[in-house]
Amino acid sequence: MTDDPEAPRKRRPQQRKQVLLRLDPAVHEALSRWAASELRSANAQIEFLLRKALKEAGRLPDQVGPMRRPGRPPAAERSRPESDPPHQN
Repeated sequence: MTDDPEAPRKRRPQQRKQVLLRLDPAVHEALSRWAASELRSANAQIEFLLRKALKEAGRLPDQVGPMRRPGRPPAAERSRPESDPPHQN
């Protein structure tokens, strides 16, 4: 990166929106327990429930992508810094 503060920063396009959500602690605890029982993170559980509610209300956009699968994305989808060579066994 250059020292020029006005040089454009190279950022990869953001695939997913980040949202700050404030919850009552008891609601968060209940959500976390529910998510764990379904082997999801609390974040994935919130997205699952929001998508379900949007679909039931007939408001889920046609162009919405599928839910992400659990776990790390496949290697092809992860960005790897050029200085970090692929792991070889």
